[in-house]
Amino acid sequence: MADPPQWLTHPKEIPQMTNATIDPIPPAAKAATETLEKGAQHVIAKAKVNAEVLGESNNAAIHGFMDIAKAYQKMATNNAERLTSSLKALSGVKTQTEFFELQKKFLNEGIEATVKDGGEIAKLTSALFTLAFRPIQQNFETLSHSRI
Repeated sequence: MADPPQWLTHPKEIPQMTNATIDPIPPAAKAATETLEKGAQHVIAKAKVNAEVLGESNNAAIHGFMDIAKAYQKMATNNAERLTSSLKALSGVKTQTEFFELQKKFLNEGIEATVKDGGEIAKLTSALFTLAFRPIQQNFETLSHSRI
């Protein structure tokens, strides 16, 4: 094993510092630090944009769900009204033939209303997903065309 330097074993012989200035951060380290800082700023900016995009998407989804809920509420109200009027009409029939004809008519009207209501709910659901994901899709396209 090599002997330790003399200044370690004899503290009085510690070399004196000169008045020369020493740059504590080498140029390569400064450049690396600046690059990391720029990268961090870029990531923070993208994170802010992503947060805004998610907010837009959430707002669109909330409005879409409200529209769907209103459509279901309207459908339920219409069905209840149709049922009430059908029962009233059926209770006033005089013959069995009249009862079956009226029942057939109400059944056909009910099927038509169900198909119409189902189509409306499907349109609203499609619009919900389209509007909710549009901001995310646009942000993704922007990111894919820009240098990350």
